[in-house]
Amino acid sequence: MKEYKPVKEGKVREIYDNGDSLIMVATDRISAFDVILKNQITDKGVVLTQMSKFWFDLTQDVIPNHMLSTDTDDMPEFFRTDEYKGRSMMCQKLQMLPVECIVRGYITGSGWASYQKNGTVCGIKLPEGLAECDQLPEPIYTPSTKAEIGDHDENIDFERSIDVIEKEFPGKGEEYARTLRDCTIALYKKCADYARERGIIIADTKFEFGVDQDGQIVLGDEMLTPDSSRFWPLEGYEPGHGQPSFDKQFVRDWLKANPDSDYDLPADVIDKTIAKYKEAYELLTGSAL
Repeated sequence: MKEYKPVKEGKVREIYDNGDSLIMVATDRISAFDVILKNQITDKGVVLTQMSKFWFDLTQDVIPNHMLSTDTDDMPEFFRTDEYKGRSMMCQKLQMLPVECIVRGYITGSGWASYQKNGTVCGIKLPEGLAECDQLPEPIYTPSTKAEIGDHDENIDFERSIDVIEKEFPGKGEEYARTLRDCTIALYKKCADYARERGIIIADTKFEFGVDQDGQIVLGDEMLTPDSSRFWPLEGYEPGHGQPSFDKQFVRDWLKANPDSDYDLPADVIDKTIAKYKEAYELLTGSAL
């Protein structure tokens, strides 16, 4: 049996080269504030992969995505073990675009901090009088650069995103930047409406896109997981303060409250975190893992 080693490792995912495709494996690692924590969250990688699969299936009519299969029987024998089952996705190879596509439907987190200072989020002027966690009149697109592990992403405006893309895709900067913006907003609106009907508010999220061999833009990476999004329960939603969440904001909040933790989570925080991830999955998909 051929052995495989990751060709790339991110904070959470490991990527394996499978010839004309890639196999993306979501581990149980968790990161916060651009640091990989010492703990693992059991089954977290399965939730991430299966939730991405659900959203990729739901949004094929908006834009093609890179998913080929999540069935390890379709993958080399090396991946047909319990270690990889449920958490592996065979994907199309793409040339990834150098921009993280962030969309915000509600004002929270760093956006709320910025708004309090000068009434803007990532340079976008917003109406006066918004409260923390208010829904925005329209979702806003706030792209960022992609940082290496340990560095911080840099928020950029739309014009700068054109320049960043142009450097890697000469002659395509403006065309690709507009497509990313328009697809990001369209994906968010469709999925946020769907989620709200099932009791979850998607406050914000991020997408990543790549270009296939034909020059077409394709949705890649993960999609609308608790790692890449802020999920709030619709029940009890009330602007004016922070909201309870189904995502890793729960972990961030604990770390902020325990600055001497050295990024080491207690068992009860680990248990509550995976319970929240699974609850979000079940609410959104209507089925248990």
